[in-house]
Amino acid sequence: MRLALIVAAARNGVIGRNGGLAWKISDDLKWFRRQTTGKPVIMGRRTFDSIGKALPDRVNIVVSRTMAPVEGVIVERTIEDALRRGAEAASASDVDEFFIIGGAELYASTLALADRIYLTAVDADVDGDARFPPIDPKDWIRRLAGRAEKSARNEHACEFFILDRR
Repeated sequence: MRLALIVAAARNGVIGRNGGLAWKISDDLKWFRRQTTGKPVIMGRRTFDSIGKALPDRVNIVVSRTMAPVEGVIVERTIEDALRRGAEAASASDVDEFFIIGGAELYASTLALADRIYLTAVDADVDGDARFPPIDPKDWIRRLAGRAEKSARNEHACEFFILDRR
């Protein structure tokens, strides 16, 4: 069972600002939806709060010690319990991977465990208060999966990469 992280990060590592994304890139949201639909997603409570609801067509798991129950969401108190539940849900759904979708603390805690990273490399340096941890290129095989140009729908150009652990 593959653990995958999916993240959009600016050149300077920023992934968020004030509890949300630091940009509007429609093509990245489509990429995210295409990769995660039908697969379990694990997120921190602040990421869940920024989304505001359970993502449709996915098993939603939130890591939180204090969050009240929410319809369509499994709340786990520890990262370990969330990872176990994500793997179980992926197996039950007959899919080969499950996702960490944020935020920064969850990425930092699970990067060493990840088998794959779906990275949207945003072609900008932006201000923000959440960052993705550094990736050692020696640990990953990186392949380009697509591009999106800056447009009315995309505040910044970006490239979509899939990184598989060596």
